[in-house]
Amino acid sequence: MVVDDHPMWREGVARDLTEAGHLVVATSGEGRQAVRVAAAARPDVVVLDLQLPDISGVEVIQGIRAALPEVRVLMLSASGEQQSVLDAVKAGATGYLMKSAAPAEFLDAVRRTAAGEPVFTPGLAGLVLGEYRRLAVGGGPAAALAHGAEVGAPALTDRETEVLRLVAKGLSYKQIAQRLGLSHRTVQNHVQNTLGKLQLHNRVELTRYAIERGLDN
Repeated sequence: MVVDDHPMWREGVARDLTEAGHLVVATSGEGRQAVRVAAAARPDVVVLDLQLPDISGVEVIQGIRAALPEVRVLMLSASGEQQSVLDAVKAGATGYLMKSAAPAEFLDAVRRTAAGEPVFTPGLAGLVLGEYRRLAVGGGPAAALAHGAEVGAPALTDRETEVLRLVAKGLSYKQIAQRLGLSHRTVQNHVQNTLGKLQLHNRVELTRYAIERGLDN
């Protein structure tokens, strides 16, 4: 699903996705409409603009994920302001890409977002990881999440812990696979199993969980 208030941009993104083999189930130019349409269309990935005419992209994320907790959201924005990025991620965005990205970079970001990988414009990944560490030290919302997930959580296998440690360091699935001599699919399976055990929804939450336990050291 593509959500952007500029018709030419929205239609262009939808066309690029279709030509790349993706099924675009819906488009929208307004936030409230997007929340309603998403609940009916049930997309796997939402490509979402930050600035919309009625409500903010952050509010759209919250509305859509309330109805579809498993949906992946890729922010596609002209704004690279730190607070905008952090607000989007805290609301549940899986990734954040600048609109200046090349078409190939965008399509790769969509594929990775669909797989649950956090995707960020170069320079923003460090910002997000830094914020997670700050919250962990301060006992903020991230720490609360981790503590909640920890209650009664099954023990992870050695391999799952090893993969989780590399996730916390910001490595992609491909990089983790190369580092451990595993296939990309095997790494994905380990991440999905870990998410299920810890009752977390996506890799962004998993990264936050790992950092708060010092697994990124």
